[in-house]
Amino acid sequence: MVTPDRTAYDHIRTPILHVDMDAFYASVATRDRPELAGRPVVVGGGSRGVVLAANYVARQFGLRSAMPMTRVRRLCPDVVVLAPDFESFTSVSRSVMEVFRAVTPVVEAISLDEAFLDVRGSARRLGGPAEIAEWLRSTIHDEQAISCSVGAARTVSVAKLASRRAKPDGVLVVDPAEVTSFLHPLDVGELWGVGEKTRAQLHRLGLMSVGDLAHTPVETLRRALGPHLGQHLHDLAWGHDREELAVRAGPHEPERSMGADETFGRDTDDREVIVRELMRLSAKVAARMRAASVVGRTITIRIRFADFTTITRSRTLPEATDVTVEIHRAAIRLYDALGLQRARLRLVGVRVEGLVPRAGAQRQLVLGEREHGWPEADRAVDRATRRFGSAAVRPGSLIGGR
Repeated sequence: MVTPDRTAYDHIRTPILHVDMDAFYASVATRDRPELAGRPVVVGGGSRGVVLAANYVARQFGLRSAMPMTRVRRLCPDVVVLAPDFESFTSVSRSVMEVFRAVTPVVEAISLDEAFLDVRGSARRLGGPAEIAEWLRSTIHDEQAISCSVGAARTVSVAKLASRRAKPDGVLVVDPAEVTSFLHPLDVGELWGVGEKTRAQLHRLGLMSVGDLAHTPVETLRRALGPHLGQHLHDLAWGHDREELAVRAGPHEPERSMGADETFGRDTDDREVIVRELMRLSAKVAARMRAASVVGRTITIRIRFADFTTITRSRTLPEATDVTVEIHRAAIRLYDALGLQRARLRLVGVRVEGLVPRAGAQRQLVLGEREHGWPEADRAVDRATRRFGSAAVRPGSLIGGR
């Protein structure tokens, strides 16, 4: 568990953000398919499979996750069924999580497409929770061409409910003074963690709304539902829940990686501008790796064209590295190999994958190599930026740039 410093930011009344992608699988599967705009789309498999996700048009026909495909066809004969592309889903998820960590290191990922963020330490830099939520929405939409919804509250369960109520593509901030007026009109089945069976059991007891649950004596609930569940649901009905997050990368991220993306202010085919941006991103990623004491061998670049078509290219180095120049050199080679002299780009990204602890990685010495070189220069830059700020030292190619 990570307990953020509360002393400096106690004025933030809604520090927990829950960010949830809207119809994630369906949104990723259709973002490069403009011909599917306005059509019902589900992601799933085979005539005997089930729905993994349905876009919002499909939901108007009653299509939902986990619904058998045979029923889907009956309810909506014109539905478009797309096969899942888990490699693409995972890649987008990693990029989204990097956006979260650009806001705060206190990120609790709970699936590929949703996470809690504690933004107490980000307010001085980025503004209040509402401003941070809007920045997250616009950044994710610009970089990934998908939308998300954000809920902000004092506790995780209220933030989760707020993001659900904000869907699709919205923000809802629930101040502590408004928690009961927000919660109590809801059906008890809306409480986080209450499934169909528990909802039916509560309804049989005459507890239809969260307010009904809140105003039932806790001992009555403990006797009817069991001591743990009765107490837990009573607490949730009053908005009492965790205010601290468990920092974790997420249960579905198959390998460790670090990366950064940047969307250009205007689409560009200027190689000099692109190479400069690759340098800036390489330096940013390498500094994060050194701070985490990890190195990696696989360098990946991501290119998004003006029409939102996105491609990635990777190269595995002979040895693991955290050196800015080596990462940048590999990124440039990958870019030049694409031969994109006249292609206008919207976004570029750099990622290092297959990270391992630096202490366990061996670096082969080269005959005639200087005793002090780029690794030592990078660490000197790290020391300077820790003391004087990120703008204190930059690569010469970035001087005068953004």
